[in-house]
Amino acid sequence: MSKPVVLFVCVHNAGRSQMAAGWLRHLAGDTVEVRSAGSEPRERINPTAVEAMREVGIDIAGNVPHVLETEDVRASDVVITMGCGDACPIFPGKRYEDWELTDPAGQPIEVVREVRDEIRTRIEKLVADLNT
Repeated sequence: MSKPVVLFVCVHNAGRSQMAAGWLRHLAGDTVEVRSAGSEPRERINPTAVEAMREVGIDIAGNVPHVLETEDVRASDVVITMGCGDACPIFPGKRYEDWELTDPAGQPIEVVREVRDEIRTRIEKLVADLNT
């Protein structure tokens, strides 16, 4: 069986989706193919998100925001959106989840840590679901 492909999508692909991708790579290793994208990507990752993830031993500093393309969704088994509204194309047969999470953009590190920890909890559940 091929490994599942998970796509995380948020507007800027600079915070939530990058943290989620970092957590999934960290917790699932190479058992899952991880992608992330944004409907309106920023030029770089949110430095506060980078700092919050570094605190738990995950380095996302080298990641680059990627524009969401239809092919990203088509190639994915699971699509997790985080506040991107209707920007994400819908394909039959895909598993979609919408995670309501605080946007870390412009937030202090304390808020970003809460978002990071909430994402970890959701990723742990996702990993368990993917392995069943």
